[in-house]
Amino acid sequence: MEEGSDIQKELNPLENAMRQFDEAAAALKLDRGIIEIIKNFRRATIVNLPIQMDDGTFKVFTGYRVQHSISRGPGKGGIRFHQDVTLEEVQALAAWMTWKCAVVNIPFGGAKGGIAVDPSKLSRGELERLTRRYTADLADIFGPESDVPAPDVNTNEQTMAWIMDTYSMHARHTVTSVVTGKPLVLGGSEGRREATGRGVLFTIRRATAKIGMDLKKCRAVVQGFGNVGSVSADLLQKDGARVIGVSDVRGAITSEAGLDVPALIEHVKKTGSVVGFAGSRPIDAGKLLELDCEILIPAALENQITQSNAPNIRARIIAEGANGPTTPDADVILQEKGIVVIPDILANSGGVTVSYFEWAQNRMGIYWQEDEVNQRLEGMMNRAFDDVYAVHTESKVSMRVAAFMLAIKRVVDVMHIRGVYA
Repeated sequence: MEEGSDIQKELNPLENAMRQFDEAAAALKLDRGIIEIIKNFRRATIVNLPIQMDDGTFKVFTGYRVQHSISRGPGKGGIRFHQDVTLEEVQALAAWMTWKCAVVNIPFGGAKGGIAVDPSKLSRGELERLTRRYTADLADIFGPESDVPAPDVNTNEQTMAWIMDTYSMHARHTVTSVVTGKPLVLGGSEGRREATGRGVLFTIRRATAKIGMDLKKCRAVVQGFGNVGSVSADLLQKDGARVIGVSDVRGAITSEAGLDVPALIEHVKKTGSVVGFAGSRPIDAGKLLELDCEILIPAALENQITQSNAPNIRARIIAEGANGPTTPDADVILQEKGIVVIPDILANSGGVTVSYFEWAQNRMGIYWQEDEVNQRLEGMMNRAFDDVYAVHTESKVSMRVAAFMLAIKRVVDVMHIRGVYA
């Protein structure tokens, strides 16, 4: 195989998700028939979405929704709006959601959705029409007991409000629990916006304690300064760590003395980017990942750490705020270097955990204060980390393989008890 083909294969998210699964399944010594059942996708739906644009013309966009598994509960997973969305990407993300929900032990299966669109090129009205058409076309799939969407790349609380309203109009009554990540006034949960970044912090705290590192003496680098990255950076700094580098889609900055994260967040609100922040200097975005630090948080997109740059990574801990930021080939290199990788299905599961809290609160009609949400989240994240770490030490495998082993076993256990309907 030519080098270009090797690189393309390494960057294929579905191929990577399957490789991660296969390694863990082999360690569990599962029956081949069981593997085939839990590895394959339950349902993949493709919809063509004709939308009338503001100028009166029509455009057709392609939308996807994939359910990987619903054996442990309703499908759960975000919806992303991005021009590069593909069926394979959505399939990979749906599989990761199955394992993520199982790792943190919440009663959901895995799903994911997306629309191949550049939302920056659409008006607010066009985005609303596209979102509502997507929801209407998938109304028979979505539902509090079947498939519960959430925000993802380029979607937000407003997107979820449109989905909830569209679904509710078809149902002829208000159904708040059909989506999570909603505005508070529509039944959203306190603490949901910060939940993924807060969960990253909780796993870093646990990891540093396990390997004897003082978080107050750690330098942190954060790739991606969106919701997850900015919250992670802010909370890490409040815990005493020094954030020495961050990046976004427009560029990267660094300061060995440490960045003032709250001031940087305000700078981003005003300018739209981390670039040009006072007291920092620009750095090549690729080199940001290779800065000398103790903690690295890739919180952007998939395939950021590959076999090409993994040898240059100098962090002691990598906490994956994004989904699939490290390829399997890079994992091998990082493990040889002794770098502790807190895998995505553990590190960034805080978001889906508080989504579960939101779903549960909607169904009960009882809502918790933010302190209680954060306390419940910390307890679940700590238990999940400890469960994965126990498999890691007992089975002498990487944290990623351990997380997949734990998740797969939980899905298999449920499948054995439920049986296979035929």
